[in-house]
Amino acid sequence: MPVTAKTCPVPPRHFAFTTVRASQLAACPSRRMFLKRSASVLLVSGMSSSLLSACGGGNLGNEQGETPRLASVDNFRDIAGAAAGYPTVDGKQMRRGAFFRANVLTLSVADQTAMEMLGIAAVYDLRTPAEVERSADILPRGAVSQTLNVLGVRDFVAPVFDSVGTAVAFMESQARGYVTGAAQRESLGTLLRQLADGPAAQLIHSNAGKDRAGWVAALLQSIANVPLDVIMQDYLLSNVYRAQTIQSQRETLRAQDGDALAAIQEPLLGVQESFLQAGFDQVQASYGTMTRYLTQGLGVSESTIDSLRSRLVM
Repeated sequence: MPVTAKTCPVPPRHFAFTTVRASQLAACPSRRMFLKRSASVLLVSGMSSSLLSACGGGNLGNEQGETPRLASVDNFRDIAGAAAGYPTVDGKQMRRGAFFRANVLTLSVADQTAMEMLGIAAVYDLRTPAEVERSADILPRGAVSQTLNVLGVRDFVAPVFDSVGTAVAFMESQARGYVTGAAQRESLGTLLRQLADGPAAQLIHSNAGKDRAGWVAALLQSIANVPLDVIMQDYLLSNVYRAQTIQSQRETLRAQDGDALAAIQEPLLGVQESFLQAGFDQVQASYGTMTRYLTQGLGVSESTIDSLRSRLVM
């Protein structure tokens, strides 16, 4: 029986290790309202500082200290959030200072020093070879780097779109590819295994830090059992962190191609809820649960998942 607005189930508080049909939730008209209501609750509760203090100040209540905002790497942030770390459904919280995410590391001298203060020992670059050639990383001193070409292609080149809808569909297909693509699954499995065994603090980055790095962040937060609505809101924060860059890119497109064509390209500049949801829906369609996606799809053992969770949660 098809899911309708009247029969829509209550969305789960987390996705990571449930068997609830994510595709049914996405099809339900109240699904988006649930996320919007959840976000409004976060903003009027104590968790507002957890999500947003790194975007506009706020006091932190633990020894880790505030994650610095980097002018030269605008989407750099802690995967565990800010303040005390994101809460989990089992009453714990994510451990800050263990895993960071970012866009390409075009570090200024000042930002390089700020990143070094965090003790980052390993950097995982998820870009294609051509992206790396166009903009080589400036690493924090003492860190080792490894490239994992998640897309499995020489270069990432978006096709020409004829409408906003086709651009959105393309971004959703990219998210589904993290679940279905052989190259994507191989690289992501390798990454998770290395993160579980890696030294000290570790950084994952892609070109804009919003799609490939955003998917990895969502996986780690799922392993930590962070609620789905919080994972989604953290994913959408790329639009906040990169607001100035997005505006600059938008103006460049308008100058080059005109307002109409620039509007069609707009979905590629930021992130939308439907992008991440498409990936989660594909996990459900292909594997049933996140656990099976991690173990069967990515080849990550249960012991590795346990090791990651112990590093992610305090």
